[in-house]
Amino acid sequence: MNITVEQVLSIYPLSEGKLVAGQNGASRLVKSVKVMDAPDIADWIKEGEMVFTTAYLMKDVPNGAIPLLRKLNQRRSAGLGIKIGRSWDGVPERIVEEANRLDFPLIELPYECSFSDRMNGLFHVEMQYHTQMLHTVLDKQKRLMRFALRPDRINHFFQKLLGILGYPIAVIGSRGQVVFNATSFGAPQLLRGWPWEKKAQWAFVDEGRCFRVPLTEQDECTGYMVIFPENPHRVKAEEELFLQTAEIISYHMGVIFNEYRNHAAQNELGALLSRYLRGSGTIEALTEEAARRGIPLFQGAYRGLLSIVSPDAGSGEKERLLRNIREEMQYHPELKEMAVIHFCIQEGLFSIFLVDAPGADGKLIHLLRTCLRGLLQEDCGAPLRICVSNKKNRPNQLRDAYKECLETSRLADRLGIREAVVQFGTVELAYLFQHVPKEHMQTYVNEVLEMLLKKDPEYSQEMLRTLETFIENDGQVNETAKHLLIHRNTAAYRLEKVGELLEVDYKKINDLLRLKLAFTFRQMLKPM
Repeated sequence: MNITVEQVLSIYPLSEGKLVAGQNGASRLVKSVKVMDAPDIADWIKEGEMVFTTAYLMKDVPNGAIPLLRKLNQRRSAGLGIKIGRSWDGVPERIVEEANRLDFPLIELPYECSFSDRMNGLFHVEMQYHTQMLHTVLDKQKRLMRFALRPDRINHFFQKLLGILGYPIAVIGSRGQVVFNATSFGAPQLLRGWPWEKKAQWAFVDEGRCFRVPLTEQDECTGYMVIFPENPHRVKAEEELFLQTAEIISYHMGVIFNEYRNHAAQNELGALLSRYLRGSGTIEALTEEAARRGIPLFQGAYRGLLSIVSPDAGSGEKERLLRNIREEMQYHPELKEMAVIHFCIQEGLFSIFLVDAPGADGKLIHLLRTCLRGLLQEDCGAPLRICVSNKKNRPNQLRDAYKECLETSRLADRLGIREAVVQFGTVELAYLFQHVPKEHMQTYVNEVLEMLLKKDPEYSQEMLRTLETFIENDGQVNETAKHLLIHRNTAAYRLEKVGELLEVDYKKINDLLRLKLAFTFRQMLKPM
C-alpha cells in the first residue's frame, strides 16, 4: 500500500473521520495499517504504518499520549487514528497541539464503524490500484516489445521511449557524458556521486528519487539509464519494465550508433562509388577505401539493388521513403540475416547484397517481395521500386550491376510491369532486342501468334492473356491458374487448345523462347 494520508481520508468509511491535527503532514505515505492498544505500541511501528487505537490505555492519563506521538513521529509513522466515543469524546487539546507542532497527522474516527470496516475499505482500494497498475505495466510492456522490434533514429528512439514509459528519463554514457536528458535536472545534478555502482538501484537527485539501471553490452557497462517516476513508492511493479527498457536501450544504442558511424562512412564512400559508376573512378580505389574503414564490399558473389522513388515524390518524401526501405532491409528479422551494404546515390539507394552463402541468392527476391510488401504498397502516390541486377562474381562487375538496375527501371516502365521488385532477368530480352525496328517486331509477333490473333477478339484476348501469364510464370500451370483466379483444369485446358492452335510444344525450350520473345515484343510495341 502506498497512498497518502489525504487519500486515505477520501476512502469510505475512513472518509467519515476527521483530520484534527497535523494537516501539514497529510502527504505522508501510508504503507500499511496496524490496530494496537498495547502500552509499547510505538516500539513495534515501522516507517509508513498508520496506527488505529481506541486510546483505552491512555484514557486516564491523556498526557501519556504526547510521548507516544513523539515516538511514532520519530519512527516515521504515517499517522494516528483514535476511535472517539469509547475512551474519549474528543481528542484532548494538549495532544492536538503536540500533533500540530510535529506535523503529525491525527485523525478522529467515529465510533460507529469498526476497525475491520476501515481496513477492508483500504484493502479494496489497494486491490483496485494494483489491478490497474498491472494492466498499465502490461500495456507498456506490449508497446515496448513492439517498439523494440523496429528501432528509429536516435532522437526519435528516445522520444518514443518517453511516450511509452510516461516518465522522464536520462541516458548517461560510460564516461559520464549526458547522451539524452528529458528530466528537469542538469548534468551536475544527474551525475552527483559519479562514478556509480554497476547495479540497478534507487537513488536521490536533489528532492527527486530516481531508478538507475546500468546499460551493458557483452558484460561491459556502457552507461546508465536514469528514470524519474512521479511517485517512486508506487511503481515497484514497474521495476522489471525499467530493466527491460534498459536492455533495449543497451542493444539499440550499440546498433544505432554503429549504424550512424557506418552511415557516415558510407556517405563518404558514396562519392567514390558515384565516380566509379559514372566511369571516372576505379574499383580498386573504392574497395581500398572501404577496407580502410572496415566495410567489406566484396566477399563473394553479389547482386546490385537500386531502390528508386517515383519522380512525383518531393525531396522530403523521397528521403523518408528511402530511409524506410533501408531500415526495413537492415532490421527485418529475415532480411537482416543477409549481408548488405547501402549507398545513397543520386538515383536513390544502391545496395550490394552478398549472395555467396548457400541458398542466399535463391531466396533474396522472395524475401524482398514478402518482407517489404507492406512498405512497398503503403505509399500509392509515390511508390518505391526495387530493381535487382543479375548475379555478379567479380568486383569489377559492379558498374555492370548498376547499369542493369537502371535498365531494369527504364524497361519496367516501358513494358508496363507493375511489380515493385523487378529483376533484370525479367526484362533481359527486351534489353537485348530493344534496337530491333518496330516493323520487324510486329512481323515476328504476327508470325508466332498468327493463328490465335485470327480468332474472335474476345476469345483471342482471353487465350493470349492465359498464355502470357503461363510464360511469365515459367511454365507453371498452378501459378498461372492462381494469377488468373481460375481452376487449374481450366488453365490446363486453355493452354492445350492454344498449343494445338499455334503448333507449339511447351516442353521444348525453343518453342517457349519464341513465345517469350513474341510477348516481349508485344509489350515493347505498346504506346508509352
